[in-house]
Amino acid sequence: MPQAPTKPNPWLELLVTIAAPALVLMQLSSASRLGPVGALLLALAFPLGYGGWRLLRERKLNLMASIGVVSTLLTGGIGLLALDAQWLAVKEAAIPGAIGLAVLVSARTRHPLVRLLVFNRTLFDVDRVQQALQSRGTEAAFERRLHVGTVLLAGTFLFSSAANYLLARWVVTSPAGTEAFNTELGRMTLLSYPVIAIPSMVMMMAVLWFLSRSATQLTGLTLEQMLHQAAPKA
Repeated sequence: MPQAPTKPNPWLELLVTIAAPALVLMQLSSASRLGPVGALLLALAFPLGYGGWRLLRERKLNLMASIGVVSTLLTGGIGLLALDAQWLAVKEAAIPGAIGLAVLVSARTRHPLVRLLVFNRTLFDVDRVQQALQSRGTEAAFERRLHVGTVLLAGTFLFSSAANYLLARWVVTSPAGTEAFNTELGRMTLLSYPVIAIPSMVMMMAVLWFLSRSATQLTGLTLEQMLHQAAPKA
């Protein structure tokens, strides 16, 4: 029987997907220890094992987690095949860049991806929000705010793409398959959190705040009333 979905532990995810792989790459890549290939395989095993464990536990695919697994496999392929280090920078930029472009293109359609990534049924009581918009005649105004939010959301992914590329080119300069490459990859992994992940998270929160504020203005509901499973006030 699949377990009920549980909220991911952010500290555990940081330990397993960033700290542990980085330490393995930086400390165990020498020939006297695991060697470049052995250390790289062990480092990759942490995020892949964690992703597999969550999948088996919940029996549910998560889009962003799946993208993370693909990214990890591509990193491993670059290291194991000893490809030019520039391909690591291209890979680091390609995934968030592709998402950002997809979000931006969706702004020109009737189904902007901001509805899937931010304004979704997991977080918001979408039906209640839509009913309030209809009753106040503000649906068109809210759709315009969603369009702006979609462009802002695309900007967060495009920022991440550019920052990933620059960080990878700056930190990882040694040939893949070497101890120096692994050490630099571990350093880049550690730096990616304060340099890229935290600013991107702040930008995402700003987009969420913009959409929440727009919804409260146009629906007359409070944020608590709009959140998914919020209990209606008497």
